Amino acid sequence: MSDSVEPISPSAARAAREVRVVFSRLRRRLREIGGAHDLTPSQTAVLSRLLKDGAASASALAAAERVRPQSMAATIGVLEERGLIRRDPDPEDGRRQLVTPSDAGREWVEGSRQARDEWLSRALQDNCTEEERETVLRAFAVLDRLVQ
Repeated sequence: MSDSVEPISPSAARAAREVRVVFSRLRRRLREIGGAHDLTPSQTAVLSRLLKDGAASASALAAAERVRPQSMAATIGVLEERGLIRRDPDPEDGRRQLVTPSDAGREWVEGSRQARDEWLSRALQDNCTEEERETVLRAFAVLDRLVQ
């Protein structure tokens, strides 16, 4: 007895393409709006992770971001050079350093996030009806279920 897998329907394939394309465009636009052109996606991800999760060692950040330690060292170096993070001795192991966002890093992420939120809220307000916005909310509930 063999397990048969249902073939992918044309509508599922089309929906997958459309979601991917639209998300790529939206991601690019949000990066432009949020000032992310100042930082690479990797640098932005590390700074955001530090704000969300708190202080971390370079090796922990490399593991979390799934990059080589050498790549993380370069990313951290740029963020430190720009004054967006600081390094402090690990109180539990003086040989290690913990990376934390600086006040400037916190402000950068919060300002970037606020600019993106404002742009997207305004775009939805100005270009969509209430019914369309409700449709977007329902669609995202479905997409969120897919990634759980």
